[in-house]
Amino acid sequence: MTVRRIGLFGGTFDPPHFGHVAALRAAAATNRFDLIEVTVAGDPYQKRAQGPVRPAALRLEMAKAAFASLPLVEVSDREIRRQGPSYTIDTVRELLQVADEVDLLVGADLTAQISSWHEASKLKSLVRVGVVPRPGGRSEVPEGWDSYEIPMEPVDLSSSFIRGIPPSFEYLREFLPEAVIALYESFRG
Repeated sequence: MTVRRIGLFGGTFDPPHFGHVAALRAAAATNRFDLIEVTVAGDPYQKRAQGPVRPAALRLEMAKAAFASLPLVEVSDREIRRQGPSYTIDTVRELLQVADEVDLLVGADLTAQISSWHEASKLKSLVRVGVVPRPGGRSEVPEGWDSYEIPMEPVDLSSSFIRGIPPSFEYLREFLPEAVIALYESFRG
């Protein structure tokens, strides 16, 4: 089955939080997509360089718990099944085998980095970039990238912030979907 347009929302999701949920709802509300694929990075090489990352299988379970009931959203393990570092370009190439167009959905805090991603010059020719606003984040995509902004109120939340707070239900329920909390608390790695 071929779909016209897929939105690709990839990430480490360690853990997936209400900011991610808001971004996916806002992207779905644009009516630009037939499907939004949430792809959990199997080997998030850039994040791993910053410190330990929870196992991919747990991050996938948390993403499914957080996003599976959202309209148009499918959570994928395609990058987990792939050997080696998780490169967005590889996922885009796979998706273009079943879609006419793939839009890359990224937070405004990441837009300045996309030109440094693996095979960025090729990636730039294959995707449009939907920018999710972030507090204090500039929605400027490097020159040459075709982009637009996902309309939504920025959510001031990050996975790194959540990893820094006490991992107990009373703290986490402000930031994580309830179905994610038990999974997140189950691993203290």
